[in-house]
Amino acid sequence: MKRETVQRLFMQHYARMYRVARTLLYDEQECEDVVGDIFESLLSSSMELLPDGEERYLLTSVRNRCIKRLRHEQIRRDARHPAPTDDDEPEDERMTDILEFVSARLTEQEQRIFHRRFSEGCSYEEIAASEDISRVAVWKHLSHAITVIRRHFNPRML
Repeated sequence: MKRETVQRLFMQHYARMYRVARTLLYDEQECEDVVGDIFESLLSSSMELLPDGEERYLLTSVRNRCIKRLRHEQIRRDARHPAPTDDDEPEDERMTDILEFVSARLTEQEQRIFHRRFSEGCSYEEIAASEDISRVAVWKHLSHAITVIRRHFNPRML
């Protein structure tokens, strides 16, 4: 878009665009950034606005960018402080059930291998070295343990 056209749009619509942004964001600097970003994108685009749709386009752009910023900020807040969910407790109970089942139904060697792999995060090589068995044997023990656990806790899977 031509620089002169963007300057005209800026002079005509900046104040109203800023007010719309202000009602959504409540932060002066962010409002200025949103409105400025819109005019900057107009400068770098080859888009032409129809005279009767300029104001509608600009105000809609402000609203959409403000909503996008609010969503982005909410996602950042949620990532820093995830809300506790009711789903956490049943998962903890299920994990306790699995660990109790492992200690009751698997051999001691399978229990050690299972624990080293899934609790300590050891590699097959590390487990094989500590148990004095091959990596294939580690895989077989883990495969058997997981199959037994699946059959018990989700018989429909097999």
